[in-house]
Amino acid sequence: MKMVRERRLAGEFRRQIYDILTTRIKDPRVTEMFGVQSVEPDGELKHAKVYISVFTGTAEGKAATFAALKEAAPAVRKELGARMHIRAVPELHFILDESYEYGAKIDKLLSGITYGDNADGPDGTSDDNSGNGGK
Repeated sequence: MKMVRERRLAGEFRRQIYDILTTRIKDPRVTEMFGVQSVEPDGELKHAKVYISVFTGTAEGKAATFAALKEAAPAVRKELGARMHIRAVPELHFILDESYEYGAKIDKLLSGITYGDNADGPDGTSDDNSGNGGK
């Protein structure tokens, strides 16, 4: 029962935090597109990890946007308390989530793999369906 409540609260925190960041926080350093990937509150709702992805082409833009979002955490917490009717609003710890970039890097590496000059696939067999193993 407790796990269901935590999961439900985490989803609602994620939606509300994203809405607050996009509609209430007006910082000129937020120049890049970002997303709230997930929120992980602890069991006592004292702290919550907020994973933020910043989608940009430059490291400077990413750093400036994330710094502005991180500095807005107290204001986000205050607005979250006004919107959600819960006894305790957790302290928000923003964490830069780079899993999207990591996944894109792995995808690029995998797409660059070649299997040699012959038509064999990754398991050394041909795509030929003749039944003789392509020989």
